[in-house]
Amino acid sequence: MRSVRAGVSALAVSSVLIALIGPGTTTAAAPSSPESTLRDYCVTCHSQRLRTGGLSIEGLDLANVAHDAETWEKVVRKLRLGTMPPLGARRPDRAAYDNAIDWLEEKLDAAADAHPNPGRPVLHRLNRAEYANAIRDLLGLDVDVSLLLPPDDAAYGFDNVADALGSSPALLQAYLAAARKISAVAVGDPRVGVGSDTYSVRQDLSQDQHLEGLPLGTFGGMTARHTFPVDGEYDFQVRLYRTNLNATRGVHERHQVELMLDGERILVARFGGADDLVPLQENPTAASDAIEAERLRVRVFVKAGEREVAAAFPEEAPALLATTRLKPFLRDFDNPYAADGPPHVQSITIQGPFGPKAPVNAPGARAFVCRPAPNATPAAEAACAARIVSALARRAYRRPVPGTEIAQLMSFYQQERARGSFDTGVEFALRRILASPSFVFRPEREPPGLASGTPYRVTNVELASRLSFFLWSSIPDEELLRVAEQGTLTRPAVLAAETRRMLNGPKSDALISNFAGQWLQLRNLKGIVPDSDTFPDFDDNLRQAFRREAELFFASIVREDRNVLDLMTADYTFVNERLAKHYQLPNVFGSDFRRVTLAEETRRGLLGKGAVLLVTSHATTTSPVLRGKWVLENLLGSPPPPPPPDVPALREDEPGGPRRTMREQMEQHRNSPACASCHKAMDPLVSRSKISTSLAPGGRRTRRGP
Repeated sequence: MRSVRAGVSALAVSSVLIALIGPGTTTAAAPSSPESTLRDYCVTCHSQRLRTGGLSIEGLDLANVAHDAETWEKVVRKLRLGTMPPLGARRPDRAAYDNAIDWLEEKLDAAADAHPNPGRPVLHRLNRAEYANAIRDLLGLDVDVSLLLPPDDAAYGFDNVADALGSSPALLQAYLAAARKISAVAVGDPRVGVGSDTYSVRQDLSQDQHLEGLPLGTFGGMTARHTFPVDGEYDFQVRLYRTNLNATRGVHERHQVELMLDGERILVARFGGADDLVPLQENPTAASDAIEAERLRVRVFVKAGEREVAAAFPEEAPALLATTRLKPFLRDFDNPYAADGPPHVQSITIQGPFGPKAPVNAPGARAFVCRPAPNATPAAEAACAARIVSALARRAYRRPVPGTEIAQLMSFYQQERARGSFDTGVEFALRRILASPSFVFRPEREPPGLASGTPYRVTNVELASRLSFFLWSSIPDEELLRVAEQGTLTRPAVLAAETRRMLNGPKSDALISNFAGQWLQLRNLKGIVPDSDTFPDFDDNLRQAFRREAELFFASIVREDRNVLDLMTADYTFVNERLAKHYQLPNVFGSDFRRVTLAEETRRGLLGKGAVLLVTSHATTTSPVLRGKWVLENLLGSPPPPPPPDVPALREDEPGGPRRTMREQMEQHRNSPACASCHKAMDPLVSRSKISTSLAPGGRRTRRGP
């Protein structure tokens, strides 16, 4: 299928944006053929002599559009955007314009149907997100892959493009090390060494009120989910935020901090008040270290498995929490972080196990589809191990596994069982499965005897993997794999039914977080820090709310099977109390997100979402250039060319003179011949669709000065 047609959203969104921009200057003319429209209005500039924009269509055979399909694809993109002919230039009437687009698309689509070109086959490696999800669905383990595997390279804005997912000896070593650690944790191997994991929160996270996941009636805390590999004792260390003088925040008042494991208190400690104030004033670093080491540390026995760890303060001293800003870090120019503010948890460190013991229920217990009796014979143990290994290999490799491969895996079991236990034998076979290219990569076999370059259909099992990794970023489940092995998945009705089933399940959240997170650049939010002087109320709570709002909005379009145009025009969104306060929406309380109807037109659709506005802004001000470029690249699939060298900066306001609006400042670039061609395409996307900045409450940008 043609690339310009591959994303329905791009064409649908372009229709909405072009409607917002307007048709531009047109010239009334008698009805003309598509061929004459292209010759009369395009070849003038895109000739062999001028080659405007590096493109020439002079001499191309309009009777054989498929011969120059790549060039005509570029033409279709520009015409769909309404950017050609340029705004202000002579244009055909709307009927002739649309007729030329439809004619070109029909020719290109017919050629693509007659001679499909799926591209060259590439060995696709699992990226970090897919690897983590596959381990979760295979073994029931949530692993932090950022500690095991290096970041993935991206191409075209996505990190699951096969061409960009290369391999290297160092990367393969990382996969081997990950397989060793994960298999040991899965079976609860008591030989696992002592490890340490630290969970932290951002410094700009406001903790002055209840946060989702923490007990009601607490503030200043954080929560984390940790997998304990075996039964044993573990050390828990809580650390608190400190001032610029390295003294613990909130020490002026007496406080109580609680550490909880699955909701049960394992530590209650106090700090602050008169007893701590004097030593902290004399030597803040040593006194703060002593408080954390002596009072905020505990060692307890924990059973293996994934558990929730939380630390927080019972809500007290309301005077400390009453601030004039949304952000609890009280900023001023003399003392950036006041020591008498409320205390906040910075991190929780978990170290262990000490005195490990093999657990009764290992963290990866779902891998054990059977268990040999305590006095089972070696043959009975081997039979049970073969069942476990066969089930794991079939799910991990996403295909039926022949007996020869099972025998090879069982040789690893036998090798380790001879010197260890049944569990360690299974662990060794599991390690071999996780290190196999059949798991780490997504191979697809060409039919035998096929001529090079000939298109072919993927098998049912391969289609199941493609569908699963697209919708779930993970391996197929048992039902999808069973349907594929029956050979019925390629039937349109069966494929549609499986797709709907998968989209309605919780694992389709991966489509939201991975696809939408990269398409809309929501992943970039964590690296954007607006200027704290210009926007003093911005905090990580708002940053997280921006992202969650956009994810829930995108999910509603997909799961409710709404019109794709609703991406641009929907009059609803999702907010919690923090975001509602920012948008100035009344009567929304609490940390849960709920659906609300928007009365303000500028907040509707993607282009009114705070997340989109934030990723297209500078640290101190909005940016129509970044925003227009984002619309062209992400929504319309037609990025502008690189800017010319030595682009002059926008003129600042003259001292004592009137302030220039952003629109007035942008006129400087639009009036420059070198800049006008791009800005005439980008600026109307922003200005005419009434997109507003979103860092100040209610869409108003805060400015310093009189």
